[in-house]
Amino acid sequence: MLIIVCYDVSTETREGRRRLRRVAKACEGVGQRVQKSVFECRVDQMQVEKLERKLLDIIDEDEDCLRFYRLTEPVELHVKEFGNFQAIDFEGPLVI
Repeated sequence: MLIIVCYDVSTETREGRRRLRRVAKACEGVGQRVQKSVFECRVDQMQVEKLERKLLDIIDEDEDCLRFYRLTEPVELHVKEFGNFQAIDFEGPLVI
């Protein structure tokens, strides 16, 4: 499944900036960054639950915001891309 993870972490304090880096790092391990605080992740249900638990352990729910969106299949009908970003084709062949 394809999910979108969006977050807004308060960076007014040193701890907030630390949380922001930790959230980004956790998301980078699972998906690809498509905007500064937005990641596309092709995952299964277990990976979604693991990521959600990890991010909830990091954020401060009184100061930060975290959202997960699941895109329904077929994804191609629900995603339009404009601009110069080149997404990775998770379903295509792996070329090294």
